[in-house]
Amino acid sequence: MEQGKLLIKHASELVTCSGFAAKRGEAMADIGVLADGAVACSDGIITHVGTTAEVMAQVDEADYRVVDARGKALLPGFVDSHTHLVFGGYREEEFAWRLRGDSYMSIMERGGGIVSTMTATRDATPEELLETAAERVRTFLEMGVTTVEAKSGYGLDLTTELKQLRVMRRLDATTAAEIVPTFLGAHAVPPEYKGRADHYIDYVIKEVLPEVKREELALCCDVFCEKGVFSVAQSERLLMAARDLGMSLKLHADEMADTGGAALAARLGTLSADHLLHVSGDGIRHLAGSRTVATLLPLTAFSLREPYARGREMIDAGCAVALATDLNPGSCFSNSIPMLFALACIYMGLSPEEAVTALTLNGAAAVGRADRIGSIDVGKQADMALLRFSSYRFLPYHVGINIVDKTIKRGIVVADHATNPRIYQS
Repeated sequence: MEQGKLLIKHASELVTCSGFAAKRGEAMADIGVLADGAVACSDGIITHVGTTAEVMAQVDEADYRVVDARGKALLPGFVDSHTHLVFGGYREEEFAWRLRGDSYMSIMERGGGIVSTMTATRDATPEELLETAAERVRTFLEMGVTTVEAKSGYGLDLTTELKQLRVMRRLDATTAAEIVPTFLGAHAVPPEYKGRADHYIDYVIKEVLPEVKREELALCCDVFCEKGVFSVAQSERLLMAARDLGMSLKLHADEMADTGGAALAARLGTLSADHLLHVSGDGIRHLAGSRTVATLLPLTAFSLREPYARGREMIDAGCAVALATDLNPGSCFSNSIPMLFALACIYMGLSPEEAVTALTLNGAAAVGRADRIGSIDVGKQADMALLRFSSYRFLPYHVGINIVDKTIKRGIVVADHATNPRIYQS
């Protein structure tokens, strides 16, 4: 048996989600299910995919560490393409305020919301941020997530934004998950720039972005394009500056109101437009005609008691839809992948097949990595999730329950339900 070689055989269902780019519209239902499937991996890369008979005819089992997957379904590792993973403090009091009817925006206006977390994150040490974020990564791994996008945006100053991003780099190096860092310096207007959003955008462009780029701390740049936060014009100005520095683009769009964010995302060709609770029909048409992925966050709508994004309508219009948790300390303190599947299927109208595509290949496309992860294809990273049941259909059906048996990252079992579970560094 050679080190670094893994063979998974006799999977009741092998769900390949085969592809190297986002799937759009009706193609999202094509997830490539093989009965009695097998996958062979070497040095973290998938080398063989097919039925067990086909793969066993091409490899020598004695060379591999073997996982017998009888009675279990094997899927690509899940990709959570929108999180705020690294933050200080919590906002449980604000959650209670929302339960009594206070709006998200009214809480922000009286100094709560993002600014509250800003203060706690500025005060936290890098070690404190690393410790709490690493525990969140552990939970992700247990639920089959192998790649996590993480945004800054709780510093709103040079020192703390860099601190958050450096913690993400340490997470990527010290945990088994793959962390995709996104700079979200324009997440809110900090108190020192109150009433001067244009000047804050100037500060981010001139003072913060160059330092983020100099240290190569972020692959993407995001902005909260929202009524009362940053306008379409301000958002575009920041994103164009980030593009000039070679960064990929993402956008918080049309969450609280239709501001035209989806149209801006489509026009700029951002990797994703996220939230979209109040996107217009015209915005959906713009997204359907673009390469931008519509990333929907049903856990946030659930937590805020807001109407869900129109996922069914978006897919029917030809959009590429992804799902993500939006884990954050305010509007969505949850990274529950089981609940995410259930909400997407029960309340947003996605089929189980579309939900699987949305959290695998399309999630990978939303972070610019569909060529490397998000499907079980020869040549891609060996990132997979093995379920404790025989079919992927159990993901939304077994409501709110984690059914992942093993999580595999780069060909290594990094979480195993049978060992209660244990997380190993890759």
